[in-house]
Amino acid sequence: MQPTASAPTRLQPPRRWPRRLLVLLVFLLATTALVAWLNVRGEADILASTSVPFTATPQHIAQGAYLARAGNCAGCHTARGGADYAGGLGIATPFGTVYASNLTPDAQTGLGRWTPAAFWRAMHHGRSMDGRLLYPVFPYTSYTQVSRADSDALFAYLRSLPAVAQANRPHELAFPYNSQAALAVWRALFFRAGEFAPEPTQTEEWNRGAYLVRGLGHCAACHAGRNLLGASRSELALQGGAIPMQHWYAPSLASSREAGVADWATQDVVALLQTGTSPRGSTMGPMAEVVLRSTQYLNNADLQAMAVYLKALPQQSHAAALAKAPESAQLSTGATLYKDHCAQCHGNEGQGAKGAYPALAGNRVVTLETPANLVQTVLHGGFAPATAGNPRPFGMPPFQQTLDGPQIAAVLTYIRHAWGNAASPVSPLEVMQNQ
Repeated sequence: MQPTASAPTRLQPPRRWPRRLLVLLVFLLATTALVAWLNVRGEADILASTSVPFTATPQHIAQGAYLARAGNCAGCHTARGGADYAGGLGIATPFGTVYASNLTPDAQTGLGRWTPAAFWRAMHHGRSMDGRLLYPVFPYTSYTQVSRADSDALFAYLRSLPAVAQANRPHELAFPYNSQAALAVWRALFFRAGEFAPEPTQTEEWNRGAYLVRGLGHCAACHAGRNLLGASRSELALQGGAIPMQHWYAPSLASSREAGVADWATQDVVALLQTGTSPRGSTMGPMAEVVLRSTQYLNNADLQAMAVYLKALPQQSHAAALAKAPESAQLSTGATLYKDHCAQCHGNEGQGAKGAYPALAGNRVVTLETPANLVQTVLHGGFAPATAGNPRPFGMPPFQQTLDGPQIAAVLTYIRHAWGNAASPVSPLEVMQNQ
């Protein structure tokens, strides 16, 4: 009888999934701990400052009122038709709508139970008194530069306002942007608290201008480009970028081809910030609102300091984009439309009228690579702010009920190509995209 051959023994693969799971778990725990630490670093010192005594004086309140103007706080924290600083204004973002909070001293819905230290933590670190992380629509990425003394003065002013009982409206954000966990990750990646440090090699005036532009002025909120997650790509460069959800472009403050003022006289920069108009240009759109609500109220010394800082910004050096040649039919249509609708104010040669209507020939707004601002101006009108230095500004009527998309594209193409201007043509699609 032949012995039967035993079946070959099958080797079992090693069980690696528990080890891999453990590695993944350790990685997730370490990442979570790192994100948590990045979100609380430096807060111990802030919370310890609760013991610092602070008594608001009339001088503090007056200084705080001035600083509130510098930061244009009412612009976001006052809803149309609502009480000043009572919140409720919806601010649209690519991720949903964020509603501004109530800054009046109401005990239940505003700042009535806050302390100076809690307010300082919100300004400096972006965290509410109850521990919630704040969305950077409240620009604490810039306000972190504000000094403790200015934060206390601003808080004293807000506490002096009439209390308004108005509950804060919940934000309407899509998932996962509506979660504190996602916000914590964003902050870990893109935010670090810090305080303004004067540059010892610069003048006191330059440093004052830098403090205002980088801090309460939060100019980077508009004039710095943003990545896909809404974080500013360069807080200090001010190299320009699209303003989310508004279809306006905030031009670069570091380029003579856009909105740089390095070659301007200082007094012309001051005039622009103080009155909304100057011999070198005028403001419209979102910047006109900034002048209307904020910079026109700043004192001459601070406006001069801001001008000095802006003039000293390192200038970008890049070649102008090669402009495409417009089609002759579009140019012809645009020329006719310009004669019928524009020449009466802006002149047959685009020369404008001094003190009233801006020249279009050689105008940097006209020749910007993106036509977004021109489209907005033609569609909705262009109006400089009414200021003490320019109380009755001239304006431009809206044409959205008069001209259709192809007509607006044609007249803008003509303007961008006439009188020595050399910018690319505008298509009807671009008009539609920037409406």
